[in-house]
Parts: sequence; C-alpha cells; structure tokens
Amino acid sequence: MPNLTINFACEIYDRVMPLYSGEVKPEGIDLNFIALGRARHIFDRMAGKLEFEASELSASEYISRVAADQCPFVALPVFPSRMFRHSFIAVSRKAGIREPKDLEGKRVGVALYTMTAAVWIRGHLQHDFGVDLKSIRWVQGAVNSSGSHGTPAVMPLVADVPIEVNASGKSLSQLLDEGEIDAVMGTNMPECLAHNPDIQRLFPNFRQVETDYYERARIFPIMHVVVIRRDVYESHPFVAESLYTALCQSKRVAINRMRSLGSLRYMLPWMIDEVEEMDRVFGGDPWAYGLEANRATIETLGSYMVEQGIIAAPIPADRLFLSTDPNCT
Repeated sequence: MPNLTINFACEIYDRVMPLYSGEVKPEGIDLNFIALGRARHIFDRMAGKLEFEASELSASEYISRVAADQCPFVALPVFPSRMFRHSFIAVSRKAGIREPKDLEGKRVGVALYTMTAAVWIRGHLQHDFGVDLKSIRWVQGAVNSSGSHGTPAVMPLVADVPIEVNASGKSLSQLLDEGEIDAVMGTNMPECLAHNPDIQRLFPNFRQVETDYYERARIFPIMHVVVIRRDVYESHPFVAESLYTALCQSKRVAINRMRSLGSLRYMLPWMIDEVEEMDRVFGGDPWAYGLEANRATIETLGSYMVEQGIIAAPIPADRLFLSTDPNCT
C-alpha cells in the first residue's frame, strides 16, 4: 500500500527540523512539511479554510472550537511552541504604570484578545499580581502595523468584554508612543520601545520573574498544539500515532544536537550556560510532550479562558487530546 500524503504546516523550530529535513519520517506517511514564517498565517489558513491535513494551531483557538462544538480537528499532545510571556508587556511610565496593579482602569492594546499569549498574560496578572482585569479596556489590533492581527477565524466570546477594535489607521505601537493607549501586551514588543524612553517593560527583570514563576507553579506556558483535520483522522486513524511518534523522535534528535557543545549549533555565545541553566530549572527537558506531563498546564489555560469570557466552562484535558504513549517526552 502506498504511503499517505499529508501536508503539515508548521514553523521551523529546532524540535521539528529533523522532520522538516526528512531525517525523521513518519511511518506510512509521505510528509509534505510546509514551512511558513509566521504562525498566525498557519492558524488563519487552517482554522479559516482547512487548507492542510495537519498543522500547528493556537492552543486557545483549538480549545475555543472544542468548547463551541465547532471543531473540525483532533489534537495531539505535542506543543511546538511554549513561551513565558512576562517579558511581552510594554507600559507607558507617563500613564503612571510602575507595577501590575497600575494597569487597572487603563487602555491596553492587544493584538488579539483571544490569542493564547494574551490569555496567559492576563492570567498571570490576575492570579499572581491581583490585577482586576474587568477594569481594563482593551484595544485590539496589530502591534507594529495598522489594521488587524492577521485574519483570524475565532469563536465569539461568551461574556461581555470591553474590546475596542483599533480603527485609527495607526499601529498599537504608535498609539502607545503618542499616549493614546497605556500599555501593549501579546506576542511581540512595540517598536516604540526602541526610541521612547517612557515606554518600558512592566517586568524589566523578566527572566527572574519567569524563573520564579516556573519554580513555584511548575508551568511552562503552552502556546500551540498540533492538530489533524478530523476527516483525515477518521479516514486514516493511523496518522495520529505515526505523526506523534515522528514528532517525539524529531524532538529527541534536536535535544541531542543542542547538547553537542563542542561547537555551537545556534548563535548563542553562552549556550553552554543556557543549557546548564535549563537543566537546573527544568530538569533537562522543558519541552515535554504527552498529556500527563502537561495536564496541569492545559487545565490552567482552560481555567483562564473561562475567567476571561472566552469559553463557558472548563474542558477536561482528556477530551481535548487523542490518547498517546504517556512515556513519549
């Protein structure tokens, strides 16, 4: 029987590079790895048009679709993107913002209210710093260009949230620079941070803040999941196990290469120190795959989405992901 052709759209991260290069091959699949430079483009094309058989997808957008019972995907417990986001909050000192509580009552720019990064940031602000999110007025739009952040096909909110769409013709960065909004949070920093001394990170010592958070909460925030179109999975269920196994193998290859430090594979001059710090904080592998290793993180994200009016009720993690080998990390 010939292999099944699967178009898989994903950014080229180190953990998927062996899959992209063909060094790792999923059994029974001819994988066409479609490397797109921006995850937002992948999400818009997959969620809006079902263009690929499989892809990475925003975790919050996937969960929202499951909650709305409008999900044409199944998900593997593979998380190609994880990231702490305390460093992605820029504030105006002229607005009197010196600490997280000072965000209350302010106008805050966000690329997309429902995006996973923003969900995590708001969750941190509420639970770790006591910020009343309901007092904040949100201004939604692209951070460093005018218009919207991509063309997202997102589910409607289940609660009233004060969101203003930025129709000014300016970017959120320009609005922050000119004092029309008071802060920006999300997945990239506003360009005005480079030239306006009044614009600063809310957490200048973000690495220490993020390390402290992880050591206390044991959560390394998940941003993206890997999904397969439901029609593909139902017609060819072997695809899930094959792709999951290949993604695990690809990550193992990448980790082994990262640890080969006789010459530097990445442009990080002190990479030896970075790897040793990773081992100290995370115990060697911060990028664990599988449901059990990530259950608490997944459930925390879901609880934040409920509190922020994105979904109506928590969804059990077992309902969100296909069953896989629990020992694959």
